[in-house]
Amino acid sequence: MSGYYGEAARRLFHNHSFAAGFALLVLLLAIVAFGPLLVPHDPLEVDFGLAMLPPGSEHWMGTDEMGRDVLARVLAAGAVDLQIAVICVALPFLLGTLVGLVSGYIGGLTDVALMRLVDILWAFPFYVLVISIVGALGPGLSNMYLAFTLVAWISFARIVRAEVLVVKRLEFIEAAKVLGYSHTRIVLRHVLPNVITPAIVFMMSDVVLTILAVTALGFLGLGIQPPTPEWGAMIAEGQNFILDGWWISVFPGLAIVYIGITFALLGDGIDDALRPKS
Repeated sequence: MSGYYGEAARRLFHNHSFAAGFALLVLLLAIVAFGPLLVPHDPLEVDFGLAMLPPGSEHWMGTDEMGRDVLARVLAAGAVDLQIAVICVALPFLLGTLVGLVSGYIGGLTDVALMRLVDILWAFPFYVLVISIVGALGPGLSNMYLAFTLVAWISFARIVRAEVLVVKRLEFIEAAKVLGYSHTRIVLRHVLPNVITPAIVFMMSDVVLTILAVTALGFLGLGIQPPTPEWGAMIAEGQNFILDGWWISVFPGLAIVYIGITFALLGDGIDDALRPKS
C-alpha cells in the first residue's frame, strides 16, 4: 500500500495541473498569512471622509462606502473564507465517505436504511435544509459548520457508495477475502484507495460552491456577521455601487475566481495521480 501512495505522490508532483494548483495554493496561503502585516490599514476602520475612493497609490484597491480599505478587507477575508472552505467541505467529505463505505460494502438492510436516509435528505433543496438548520440554531460560524456537515455529506456518500458497489465485486477483493483478510483491512487498504478519487475531485470543486452558499446565507443575515470581512458579503455590499464603485465587488470576486482556479487545477491533478491505472 505504501508503494501505491508513494507512486501516487510522485505522479502528483510531476503532474502539471497539480503543480500549478499547488503553487497557486502556496501563494494564496502566503498572502493570507503575511499580507495583512504589509498593509497599513485596518480592515474594520471606518472613515466616511475616505468613502468610495478609486484604486490609487494610497489605497491600492480603493475604499468602500464606509471608507474602509478594500485591499485590507480582501486580505482579512481570505483567512475567513479559507477556514469556511476547509471545514464546510472537509467534514461532509469525511462523514459522507464513511457512510458510503459502510453502506456499499456491507449492503443488505444497512445499505437500504442508509440510502433511504440519503433519499429523504436529497428530496429537499440544499439551501432549504441549510437555512432551516442555521435559522433554528441561530447565525454564527459553528452553527453554519454543523448545518453544512449535516446536509452536504449525502453527495459524498452517494459517490463513494456507487464506486464501492463496483469495486467490491472485482477479483482482487474476492482474493483478499479468500486469504482471510479482515473486513477492516479490505475496506481501508483495498477498497478505499480505489473509490476515494471521485470524492476528492468533487471535494475540490465543492470549495467554491460552498463559499457561494455562505454568501447566500449572508444575504439572509444567517452567515458571517458584520463587521467581519468575507468575500461573498463584500460582493453583496458592493452591488449597489457597481457603477460608481466597481472595485468594491470586483476585487473580492477575483479572489473567489482565484480560489476556483486553484482547486480546479488541484482536483485535475489529484484525479490523474490517484486514479488506479490498468
